[in-house]
Amino acid sequence: MLQLGFIRSNREKVLEGLKKKNFKDLELVDSIIGSDDQRKKLQIQSDALLAQRNAASKSIGALMAQGKHSEAEAKKAEVTVMKETIDLYAGQLAEVEAILDGMLLRLPNLPNERVPAGTSAEENVIVRQHGEIPKLHGAAAPHWDLITKYDLVDFQTGVKITGSGFPLYKGKGAKLQRAMIEYFLDYNIAAGYTEYLPPHVVNFASAYGTGQLPDKEGQMYHMATDDLYLIPTAEVPITNIYRDDIIPPASLPIKMTAYTPCFRREAGSFGKEVRGLNRVHQFDKVEVVHMTEASTSYEVLEEMVLHVEKLIQSLGLPYRILLLCGGDMGFASAMTYDFEVYSAAQERWLEVSSVSNFESFQSNRMKIRTRDENGKTQLVHTLNGSSLALPRILASILENCQIPEGIVIPEVLRPYFGASMIS
Repeated sequence: MLQLGFIRSNREKVLEGLKKKNFKDLELVDSIIGSDDQRKKLQIQSDALLAQRNAASKSIGALMAQGKHSEAEAKKAEVTVMKETIDLYAGQLAEVEAILDGMLLRLPNLPNERVPAGTSAEENVIVRQHGEIPKLHGAAAPHWDLITKYDLVDFQTGVKITGSGFPLYKGKGAKLQRAMIEYFLDYNIAAGYTEYLPPHVVNFASAYGTGQLPDKEGQMYHMATDDLYLIPTAEVPITNIYRDDIIPPASLPIKMTAYTPCFRREAGSFGKEVRGLNRVHQFDKVEVVHMTEASTSYEVLEEMVLHVEKLIQSLGLPYRILLLCGGDMGFASAMTYDFEVYSAAQERWLEVSSVSNFESFQSNRMKIRTRDENGKTQLVHTLNGSSLALPRILASILENCQIPEGIVIPEVLRPYFGASMIS
């Protein structure tokens, strides 16, 4: 959530950033400022009347001591009227503050000045591309045929157990999933990230803190009886570890990683873009989350990009890195890099990771702070990235590494998988 003081002091900058992010309701900025003016006016009036009431209350005792009982009773009546008016102000203040908070929640984060303008994915900027597109043999198949051929994933039984979009991994498919999870975690831990195994359900406050609610309410699975949400990413629970905390400067930066299943409703569509593992409602992902001072967060963002890049390189998959334009960025992000790997059998790029800097947008909601050199509290900056999301990585490995004899397992995964090939 953007800070109210920043909006007031930087109206034109806020409007410029919202335009770059393709936000349509620009009038909301002036509505916020107007509501804050109203809030301030009510607060001043309330505070002034409260001071009068306190002074009047003190005078009652003195009047009683002087035997001026009638004047004391008159003063009591005045205090009663003032209290009723103060209560009225309090109700009006609560109403205005609720409206103000609701409007602030509708504003997305502002894009960093380096974010390119644009309204759709077609205007994202390719930062770099690495690896050669593999040339497949004549009988090569897309991953949805390969998983059936080698009995790796059972979509039909997943539908029977739960419904569409909930794959059942089995045999070597389940083992390869486990191998990737272990390798990704070990890779992150070796880079200084502390591993966590968080709850897979969160309360409203946690989902609100990272910006999933109310923005992505339709994408989250909600358990109404308990008022809990299945997590769409490990970012939600592990970032909230530090909600309402003041982190000692010596403890920064904080680097966390976690494996979790993730649950997301996806908009219904048809075709190869959503076939097989391309889009599912439950998937495994290893996440990295970073907290740091504001002055270093963009250096950290580039470090995280390199971290994810080397991980994909180690799998031997061709990839490209995109800097997202303003109109294609997430609600809470100030800058995002997307990683896409090439799916040779589908002849298309598949997104496998997003690495984002949220600046203070999340930490303002969660009140995650540190202290500067003067001892004054400052909001930290939060960053996160997929390291990595598994379904499309698995799809790309199956498609890109297929030979007539079977699927060649990337070398870095072989110690975890226990074999060099699926055949």
